[in-house]
Amino acid sequence: MHSAVFLIEFGAIILALGLLGRFAGRFQFSPIPLYLLAGLAFGQGGLLPLGASEEFVAIGAEIGVILLLLMLGLEYTASDLVSNLKTQYPAGLVDMTLNAVPGFVAALLMGWGPVAAVVLAGVTWISSSGVIAKVLGDLGRLGNRETPVILSILVLEDLAMAVYLPIITALLAGVGLAAGSLTLAIALGAAGIVLFLAVRYGRLISRFVSSDDPEKLLLVVLGLTILVAGLAQQLQVSAAVGAFLVGIALSGEVAEGAHSLLAPLRDLFAAVFFVFFGLHTDPASIPPVLLPALALAVLTALTKIATGYWAARRAGVSVRGRWRAGGALVARGEFSIVIAGLAVAAGIEPMLGPLATAYVLILVIIGPLTARYTQPVAQYAGGLIARRRGLPDTAAAHVPGPRETVESLDGQDAGDRS
Repeated sequence: MHSAVFLIEFGAIILALGLLGRFAGRFQFSPIPLYLLAGLAFGQGGLLPLGASEEFVAIGAEIGVILLLLMLGLEYTASDLVSNLKTQYPAGLVDMTLNAVPGFVAALLMGWGPVAAVVLAGVTWISSSGVIAKVLGDLGRLGNRETPVILSILVLEDLAMAVYLPIITALLAGVGLAAGSLTLAIALGAAGIVLFLAVRYGRLISRFVSSDDPEKLLLVVLGLTILVAGLAQQLQVSAAVGAFLVGIALSGEVAEGAHSLLAPLRDLFAAVFFVFFGLHTDPASIPPVLLPALALAVLTALTKIATGYWAARRAGVSVRGRWRAGGALVARGEFSIVIAGLAVAAGIEPMLGPLATAYVLILVIIGPLTARYTQPVAQYAGGLIARRRGLPDTAAAHVPGPRETVESLDGQDAGDRS
């Protein structure tokens, strides 16, 4: 009987997620907010609380985090990461300062304490790579000049996760300064060793894992990832960091093959992860934090726009491209929930989960809108200001800089496309 109830519950969850995903795809927006809402509906205090399948959903959620970070690592080669770190680190520092500080300060103002403040700083800092990549593709901007700037910031954020997650893990575990420093040293050492081996011996590692049989390739990559993630967690480094490092170590045809094989599994278990996070959030706890979440969302949307604008200006992108770069970075999603999920599991602050849920729901909906409309709104506002000052509209839309590309006469950026 228990087995039958489990199958019915879990089957209903998967079916509901599939229908929600189709609904989101039809209207061309991210399904993440719908998955979170589904978790709220199935969780404690929701419409249909789960019972028998909750433990299995918890395991599936953990696998979802591991696959998210593995797939992220597969997107980059070690040389790409090293190159981005050398050339774009100022943009990464500006991104961290403008977007992590508001979350940190907000947590302290609400009286949550330093550990919760560090967690909320990560929630407000990291943009959603998945949502942003999809939006850029939908808008046809993958060839635009500002797109490499956007991707560089996302790469630096992802690389920073390899340092940030061990710090969070140590803080949440309540270990002392010595043990926390040792954990961070292990994480940094492991990341450095993996990057070195991937740059120097990446082909040999990929050749060892490679297989012409998709079934064998899937089993080897998935088994290796879960094994390394488990070892990393045993060392209190973070399972997600271990999975990310495995993804970086694989390259070439192996990475491409593993990516295509694992993408459906990633999507399935990632959806389960968002549901699991929602399960542990009481819907009644969201209204009290809705105003703080909205204020924080508006503030950090503006700071992300400022980050993208500054980074694109530094790269010599034209004014229109700068606004597009800023608007594209606004969305938060999977990694904000991953970070908040660690804190919820540790039980450090009961209101952190509801706040993070409301915050992500707001920005994952607003993000695609800012990506589409930030540049035309900024141009329209500039035109209004110019007309009030008695200047032509072009003066507001384009102020030449020493490193800026020249705009063509038809109003389109000459350097927008590569």
